[in-house]
Amino acid sequence: MKKPAFNPYLPGWEYVPDGEPHVFDGRVYVFGSHDRFGGDKFCMENYVCWSAPVDNLGDWRCEGEIYDKLRDPLCTGPDRLLFAPDVCRGPDGRYYLYYCFDFEGVVSVAVSDTPAGKYEFYGHVRWPDGTLLGRREGDPFQFDPGLLNDNGRVYLYTGFCSPNLFGEMKKAPDRGCMGVELCPDMLTVKSDLHFIAPCWANAADTDFDGHEFFEAPSMRKVGERYYFIYSSLLSHELCYAVGDTPLGSFKYGGTIISNGDIGLEGTGPEEASNYTGNNHGSIVEIRGQWYVFYHRHTNRGQFSRQGCAEKIELLPDGSIPQVEMTSSGLNGGPLPGRGVFEARVACNLMSAKGARMYPVGGEIEDYHPYFTQGQDGAQYIANLTGDSLACFKYFDLADVKNISVWVRGTGTGQLLVGTYIEETALAWIDIAPTKEWTKYSASIEYRAPYPVTQLCFVYVGEGSVDFLKFELE
Repeated sequence: MKKPAFNPYLPGWEYVPDGEPHVFDGRVYVFGSHDRFGGDKFCMENYVCWSAPVDNLGDWRCEGEIYDKLRDPLCTGPDRLLFAPDVCRGPDGRYYLYYCFDFEGVVSVAVSDTPAGKYEFYGHVRWPDGTLLGRREGDPFQFDPGLLNDNGRVYLYTGFCSPNLFGEMKKAPDRGCMGVELCPDMLTVKSDLHFIAPCWANAADTDFDGHEFFEAPSMRKVGERYYFIYSSLLSHELCYAVGDTPLGSFKYGGTIISNGDIGLEGTGPEEASNYTGNNHGSIVEIRGQWYVFYHRHTNRGQFSRQGCAEKIELLPDGSIPQVEMTSSGLNGGPLPGRGVFEARVACNLMSAKGARMYPVGGEIEDYHPYFTQGQDGAQYIANLTGDSLACFKYFDLADVKNISVWVRGTGTGQLLVGTYIEETALAWIDIAPTKEWTKYSASIEYRAPYPVTQLCFVYVGEGSVDFLKFELE
């Protein structure tokens, strides 16, 4: 029996952002960074790989740790950070893992006979004379490698364009995202440098203006089109550009997804429906359906991120309409109106004053709710204060008669359960202060006119509430 698929698609205790999805031999593999819950930096853990059968996208399997970073001669110790990777099947049929150590500025490569490894260190990307790419005078800064195997010809894309960070590093700003062709050895640069998308310093008067390249380059070929996926300078969104060749030129297309739903129907940052931070991911076709993989943020900051995915549509004219965040992204349809569901699969979360972008290493106001986890690894929504909102999309509520919630906290009040399609509440659930997870229930008093809908919980009362799970029956 197929398992329901949720967002985030991995268990609540797992933090794999920057996901690069690939289909190899009937399974979807996601290669990404590996964050630590409660970490104070990005990408603190070694790489792991998760995979799922293409016909059951709710059945994810951990393939384990796939690479020991200490095998790389550039690794100066176990505290080195393994930033966002990608994996490419080479012309020889083997699998090549490309990565960068934090801000080393060099692309490293490991190799394996299978997608899930383990990978062994192979070398560093270099010019024909042996100089490492990134170390030659005038080389762009190397960061976030993305790969494309185009009928046996392999292309590498890298780049990082942050005006603030480059100022701190005393580096001149780069021109944008760089692309090169590699030799069949998967290490040696074969072509000249090509800049395929502009950065903040040179995007004026181009169609990228306002959505300049920032980081996270990824390339996909669809038919005769090349889709360049990247994170813009706005950080919370994954954008795309379309070209006729793997090294450009590329025309800006639009936003595929924002991890705050910013841009949907013209909404601005002040109207974000979820807490935002950086974004990184790509697109993949699975059994004829295209998806975008991206990540969300937890624990009141940007250092504990989790992978999510949504269905997208590639239109005949090459465009990709922006999609919203949902709880049911890989499920193939709405979630059933029966069963117990973890509160962590909420796709929209905000306080009475809205949501905001998490600071990098900073703190936010104490009235904001957030995703976190307990000592047992169970993830939940913490700190629902008065008029805070958690929404889940989408459910088939045609036959739901009762709803129960498991909460704890200092709160005295009610949870309003609604759909936001009609003003009438589906149910009001009375809650009282409790230190332990406690179940409270109510019958559905009003039938929603549309059976497939979002399900929203609004806390109305004093104090604050933690929200673990709910049941529909």
